[in-house]
Amino acid sequence: MKYLRPAIAAMDGYIPGFQPSDVSTWIKLNTNENPYPPSPKVVEAILAELGKDGASLRTYPSASSQKLREVAGALYGFDPSWIIMANGSDEVLNNLIRACAGQGQDIGYVHPSYSYYATLAEIQGAVVCTYGLTDLFRIEAFPEHYNGKVFFLTSPNSPLGFAFPLQYIEELAQNCGGLLVIDEAYADFADNNALELVKKYENVVVTRTLSKSYALAGMRLGFAIARPEIILALDKIRDHYNLDRLAQVACVAALEDQDYFRESCRKIIETREWFTAELLSIGYRVVPSQANFIFASPSDKNGKRVYDALFDRKILVRLLSDPLLAHGLRISIGTREEMESTFAAIREIG
Repeated sequence: MKYLRPAIAAMDGYIPGFQPSDVSTWIKLNTNENPYPPSPKVVEAILAELGKDGASLRTYPSASSQKLREVAGALYGFDPSWIIMANGSDEVLNNLIRACAGQGQDIGYVHPSYSYYATLAEIQGAVVCTYGLTDLFRIEAFPEHYNGKVFFLTSPNSPLGFAFPLQYIEELAQNCGGLLVIDEAYADFADNNALELVKKYENVVVTRTLSKSYALAGMRLGFAIARPEIILALDKIRDHYNLDRLAQVACVAALEDQDYFRESCRKIIETREWFTAELLSIGYRVVPSQANFIFASPSDKNGKRVYDALFDRKILVRLLSDPLLAHGLRISIGTREEMESTFAAIREIG
């Protein structure tokens, strides 16, 4: 169509995981959602904000999400000026590219990792440089000094689940001439995180989401932590009312209920370790995971065979289109009961 930029007309859009319309009849383990509901305090906060007649919805929410920045800052040990709230972490990933990489300039990321980086770069007209992984889960042939504008490091990695050691991430920060954006969507399920590197290196940005560990995928909440100069730039280009009233009160309530959050994460991690051990016992290969999912391969390396058989049993996992990943499946960690049913089905499928 003549009205569109040629690059946009020609590009392939990002394809999210399948969302069945009759979701209650499935064991849904394909989009890394939390199997447990959010904190009850989230529901209380939303209902209190709505009131009896929903009158609060007629006025705009806080444009800066200042209360959220303060709560997140107190929780993670940063001044609020180091934090920006976003409509899901995808919004801040997009805005980091918009702020730093112009037409024809390089952004990089590890392949395989979150494929949406490529879509965001293509929209901006940036050039994508990808780097593979060694057998030891280190970046293959990474330059001694990377001069791209932004390098995205997903840790824990999605879809594989492993986490990069903190010392290794610090070495990458020292080797990056542009921003090193550490996408920590799954860090709450891991043994460590890279938040301290934000204080140590001016080019480090950490992004987080409340979709996974806080069970708020339906609210679209995320944030980034970076030096105030970077946050100020991101503030200039974000949508001015990017978080609605209900999302804002939900975020505050979720972050403040750390007891509920920790218990939810504990159950998921415990079930992840149990499920991993069970798959290993029947000959599956499983990448050691620090996330709320595992990447597992049957002995015949035919991921589609197992995917189709699980689908027929109304168990939905993720079969990725990348040929590098076709040998296995990414399986989100559900409740213990869901994972017991899934393991029984996998054992039956053989």
